[in-house]
Amino acid sequence: MDENRILKGYEYAKEVYGAAGVDVDAAMKRADAIPVSMHCWQGDDVIGFDGSGSLDGGIQTTGDYPGRARTADELRSDIDFARTMIPGATKLNLHASYAEKHGKKIDRDAYTIAEFQTWVDWAKQNGIGLDFNPTYFSHPMMDGNFSLSSSDEKKRRFWIEHGKRCREIGLEFAKQLGQPCAINYWMPDGHKDTCVDTKIYRDRMTASLDEIFADKSITQQDVPCSLESKLFGIGVESYTVASHEYSLGYALTHGIYYTLDSGHFHPTEVISAKISAVLQFMDKILLHVSRGIRWDSDHVIALDDELQRIMDEIVFNGFENRVFIGLDYFDAAINRIACWAIGMRNARKALLNACLANSEAMRKAEAEGDNTSRFALLEERKSLPAGAVWDYYCLTHNVPTGIDWLESVKKYEADVLTKR
Repeated sequence: MDENRILKGYEYAKEVYGAAGVDVDAAMKRADAIPVSMHCWQGDDVIGFDGSGSLDGGIQTTGDYPGRARTADELRSDIDFARTMIPGATKLNLHASYAEKHGKKIDRDAYTIAEFQTWVDWAKQNGIGLDFNPTYFSHPMMDGNFSLSSSDEKKRRFWIEHGKRCREIGLEFAKQLGQPCAINYWMPDGHKDTCVDTKIYRDRMTASLDEIFADKSITQQDVPCSLESKLFGIGVESYTVASHEYSLGYALTHGIYYTLDSGHFHPTEVISAKISAVLQFMDKILLHVSRGIRWDSDHVIALDDELQRIMDEIVFNGFENRVFIGLDYFDAAINRIACWAIGMRNARKALLNACLANSEAMRKAEAEGDNTSRFALLEERKSLPAGAVWDYYCLTHNVPTGIDWLESVKKYEADVLTKR
């Protein structure tokens, strides 16, 4: 897009927003500082590099678009390229299955920082932080759909040790990169059909989690750990051990945080409605932002009403330092790098748009009982020239404006992805 056109559009936008009581430069600065954690698993269909050749545990990736990353080096190269199209503070979210074992025979219950040091060195070189996730799926030690709540003590012990190792690795991430490493714990444990003894699995899950989080030398400040709930999964339709009530209750009573995932609730529920509710009783939360269509389908996030409402909740309430924002989707039906670019850019657009809103004027009208003005302000905001500010924001970060990024992705696909 022509730079002069962008600059003219920005000057016009500044006037329009200024008349609405918004300091555009301050809004851009505020949005720029809010980190968004980009998920590594979009680039290789959640396969990972520690030996799992297929997915289980309710995980399913659909599509067979060419060019999937086959090695960690390919994945890092793809991420490097995707980041050239993404402005603002960025982290990378790793799953434990992305360990690089370098020919060693070592399993998830014995992973150390050594299996992730290359990721740390890469992150340090790129000036970004790392978040982390234990991988409780796609492994022979899964007891069907069960891990931490398995009745098989040997298998349960394996997964407890995996959870412990991940906290230790997260602490090393935090130490070496100089910023917190948020760790999200999600387990697919549950039953496909009616479960009779619902208590015993949760008893075992609680005991397992208690052991994982027993080491208090690893603090929530350095390694903020969070427990993620889910309504149901593939093959786990009738009973989920770590349900919403269980996960929120455990987090509240055990000094860890809670993860809200956009696809993990009933289709009529939205996580934007839950953020301020949970933060009444918890210092911080973690978000997995996805787009579910009728179920937890993990579509690439669109710039839709719910995404905007999520970012509004964070910004309007001043929750920037209390919410860890991570993306979580895996689409193999379209170009995987485009998935990153579209999703991350949409997340940042929504954050910028939230910062550009005159939420104080809306709050004032609401507090005064002037719901007419509140509604009018909310609606008028939708037609303000946020796109012109976005283009200027991208220009200042030397990333493509408008749809200019797509041509680069197509070229990368022709030059790199199609040759894999």
